[in-house]
Amino acid sequence: MAYSTILKPSDYFNTLLYSGNSSVRSLTGVGFEPSWVWIKERSSSSDHMLFDQPRGVQKYISSNLNNVEQTSAGMLTAFGSDGFSLGNSNDVNDNGQTYASFNWKANGQGSANTAGSINTTYTSANTTNGVSICKWVGTQSTGTIAHGLGTVPKIYFVKNLDSTDSWNVFANTGYMDANYRLLLDTNGGRITDADAWNSQNPTSSFFTVGSNTGTNKSGSNMIAYVFSEVKGFSKFSEYTGNGNADGTFVYTGFKPAWVLIKDLMRSESWYIYDGKILGYNGQMGDFLANTAAAEGTDYAIQVDLVSNGIKFQSTTGHLNGSNEKFLYMAFAESPFVANSGESIPTTAR
Repeated sequence: MAYSTILKPSDYFNTLLYSGNSSVRSLTGVGFEPSWVWIKERSSSSDHMLFDQPRGVQKYISSNLNNVEQTSAGMLTAFGSDGFSLGNSNDVNDNGQTYASFNWKANGQGSANTAGSINTTYTSANTTNGVSICKWVGTQSTGTIAHGLGTVPKIYFVKNLDSTDSWNVFANTGYMDANYRLLLDTNGGRITDADAWNSQNPTSSFFTVGSNTGTNKSGSNMIAYVFSEVKGFSKFSEYTGNGNADGTFVYTGFKPAWVLIKDLMRSESWYIYDGKILGYNGQMGDFLANTAAAEGTDYAIQVDLVSNGIKFQSTTGHLNGSNEKFLYMAFAESPFVANSGESIPTTAR
C-alpha cells in the first residue's frame, strides 16, 4: 500500500538547476506548470527572486528584502506547461552563472474567493498537495481569508506588495502559534504579536489577519503562500536540538527533496537545503533565504537527507543547538514507501 496519495512528489514540487546565458529563453524539465517559482543564483551573490501566477509575469519580490513588488521584462516572462520563460536579467539569467529554481504547483492563476470576510482577488489552491496562493487588498481590520485547501494550514508567508513591511510568517508547531510571528527577511527569532493574526489559528477554511500593516495594511495588495501538510509529501513542524555531533534526527515519513530550517529562539538565518544541489549527503550546499549570499559550501555543517527524514551531524548552533527549538518545512523527493506498481522502500543518498 502506498504511503501517500501523491505517488510522484515531483509532480507537485521540483527543483530545476540551470546555467544562465543572458538571452531570452524558455526552460523545461520542471514536470508541471508551476504556480510559484523561487529562483536563486548559486554561483554569486544575488537576491532571491519569487514569482507566482496570481501576481502575474514579470512581477517579483525577494525573500531577503522587505521591498515592494517590482516589475521587469527581464525577469520571468511566462509560465509554461513544463517550466517557465526568462528574460535577460542578471538576477535570473546572467551568462555563466548557475541557478536553482524551486517550483510548486498550486492551481494556476486561480480565481476570486468571497467565502471569507476579506475577498481575495485570486486564490490558487491545490487540495492534493496542500499549497495555496492568496492575493487580496488589505483592510487593516481583523478578517478571514479563504485559502481553499479544505485542511488546516500549518504555515504561511505573507508579504505586503505595496509597502516596505517585512515578510510575516505564521506557524503552528507548538513553540509557535498565532500569538507570534517570524520575519522571513531577517534572522530574528519569534516575535510576540497579537496583531498580525489576531491571535487566531487557521481553520480548514480560513486564515485570519489582524491590523498589522505587514499582514493586512489598508489599501495595499497582499500575497500569502499557504501550506497544509500532506502525508508522505510535506511536513511542517519543529524539533529540539541536542548540541551533539550525533545530532537530532527528524522523522518526516519521506525522503526530503527540499528543507527550510529556522532557529525560533535566537537570531539565526533561514537555511535552505535541496537534494539536487550537489546531490549527496556530506556535500550539501545551502542558501540563506534572508540574505543574497551565494550558495554556501561549509560541508562541516552536515545535514543528511535520508530515506525517512533529516539527520543532523554537527554541533552547530543554528541547526542543532542544545535545547533550541527549530521550525522546519520539508517537501518530499519520494515517500518512505514508493509505489510504482509495487511497494519499494526508498533509499538514502
